[in-house]
Amino acid sequence: MADADDVRRLALALPQVAEIDSDGFDFRVANKGFVWSYPERLPGQPRVIRVDIAVLYVGDEAEKQALLLGEPDLFFTTPGYDGLPLVMLRLPAVSVDRLAELITDAWRMRAPEEIEAELGA
Repeated sequence: MADADDVRRLALALPQVAEIDSDGFDFRVANKGFVWSYPERLPGQPRVIRVDIAVLYVGDEAEKQALLLGEPDLFFTTPGYDGLPLVMLRLPAVSVDRLAELITDAWRMRAPEEIEAELGA
């Protein structure tokens, strides 16, 4: 079971990550977001920042669909994310080891090559 503190620890362990001031968490590499807390928007209600749900960059629609179909207990999406390479992850349902893999993969897809090379160094 993972939580927002695990997201923060794992994201900040990656090279050249910046945390953006937020009511939840929001991490960037080279000014590109790769994981952040889900800004839930319900009709007629103010936006609520959900720190129990992470939004992850996944790279492309094929990977998004594979995650959504293969592990619906972990991943979901909403109409607001249609056509975007993003999935929502239920943090209480994921292990910390799996979360580390997902955050690192998201970071790799957003980091420029010269920064990505620092991960292996």
